[in-house]
Amino acid sequence: MASKSTDELPSFNFILLPEFPVNALILATEALRIANQNSGRELFRWRIVSEDGAAVRASNGMWIQVDCDLPAMPRALFTLVFEGNLPTQRNSSKLLNQLRAAARFGGSVGGIDTGTFALAQAGLIGERETVLHWEAMPTFHERFPEAKTRNQIYLIDGKRIACAGGVATLDMMLDLIGRLYDPALANEVADALVHTPRAAQTVQRLGDAAGPRKALSDRIVAVMESNLDFPLDLDGIAARLGVSSRTVVRECRRSFGETPMRLYLRIRLQAARNILFYEEFSIKDVAVACGFSYPAVFSRAFRAQFKQTPRAFRASFRAKQKAAVRPDIRRLSVEAATRA
Repeated sequence: MASKSTDELPSFNFILLPEFPVNALILATEALRIANQNSGRELFRWRIVSEDGAAVRASNGMWIQVDCDLPAMPRALFTLVFEGNLPTQRNSSKLLNQLRAAARFGGSVGGIDTGTFALAQAGLIGERETVLHWEAMPTFHERFPEAKTRNQIYLIDGKRIACAGGVATLDMMLDLIGRLYDPALANEVADALVHTPRAAQTVQRLGDAAGPRKALSDRIVAVMESNLDFPLDLDGIAARLGVSSRTVVRECRRSFGETPMRLYLRIRLQAARNILFYEEFSIKDVAVACGFSYPAVFSRAFRAQFKQTPRAFRASFRAKQKAAVRPDIRRLSVEAATRA
């Protein structure tokens, strides 16, 4: 694509939500910086934005300074939301309105990692297929049961963009650089970051690769993960895989050191833990979503696996998250209360 004049440089707004994945932000900004550097001129501009203009805490504890708040955010060719934990709780009406406005004025709007939740809440996905981090997919489908997702690292669908986060963010940015300017420039950026670009359709996890040579152990896990709310019995699992029940038992013992039903239970409990991590659904709803008929049975199994009840796990995790938000203000509040 031909280069742009200075007045119409492709611009990006990177909106950060608390607990966002800092690796994705670094890869996105570095890709643009290297493209500018290697071309010897400014090709791209970007701004880092938070809701109130204050620094934002990333999931690894780093605090990132921003350029402006949401009301001061200028229009841009691309507006991307970087989000991590608690994707629906942190999506304010102010954020959702800004995303709708960006789309209404013709910009491309996208979500990184769990930023797809914000797009769905803003009504910007509709019947489109979308992408988000594999770990949050069960939660996303519980919240948006009509939504259609793809198991791939990113998706550019017209004016809508979705990315699984992590290193996939770099693959997405390389694709955009190639589309906006030149694939050769995108390859230069990839070389500078010692990265081999991957196609958008690349699956997110190694075990998700399709094909006749896919390991039986991976196929067993995939069947179990696809049937969380209504668990299959042993014969049902074997039928889905086209093998005998005895083969399933033998493979589970060989690859995982336990029976198929015990493995299935662990997978369902891990899915429940992820939902508790991301969402505020009731314990009963989480239990049903992961195939437990009674909350009491779910709580006992969860405690046996993770050494605490589902309610205690969520309360403990939320307390840590709250303590990490603007600790300077919290410290002053504690000191004021102590003096009083």
